Amino acid sequence: EIINPDTGEPVADGEMGELVFTTLTKEGMPIIRYRTRDLTRLLPGTARSMRRMEKVTGRSDDMIILRGVNVFPTQIEEQIMRIDGLSPHFQIELVKNGALDAMRVHVEPEPSHIEHQAALATQLESLIKDVVGVTAHVITNDPGNVARSEGKAKRVVDNRK
Repeated sequence: EIINPDTGEPVADGEMGELVFTTLTKEGMPIIRYRTRDLTRLLPGTARSMRRMEKVTGRSDDMIILRGVNVFPTQIEEQIMRIDGLSPHFQIELVKNGALDAMRVHVEPEPSHIEHQAALATQLESLIKDVVGVTAHVITNDPGNVARSEGKAKRVVDNRK
């Protein structure tokens, strides 16, 4: 089933929420609900016994709320991957801009596209605004300067505190 990640209550068909599994196969076993932290939605109009699910959008523990808009690092990554000339390495920095929250996206061009940094940044800012629905300031760094990790990459740095 799909639940609201904050309240734990089921959501309506077609509404985005957290995927939860419940095992019902063993008699005499307690009913245990497994919270996946994966965000998705059940597609409306599918039979109850054969529910269809949209692909996983992101994780509830990765979600950023920026000026009332839910933003997932995967959404930003998808826009970066659409632009020829940007490497897949990026980092999102959340900062305070006066009383408002702001997002900076640190990216790096591929070595063969260094001379087009400004155009790449403008193109990415436009894509993020149009597709994700938030304004981001894109900062291009020299190749190899965006923070990398040996394990899971730290994609979001929250400096709003």
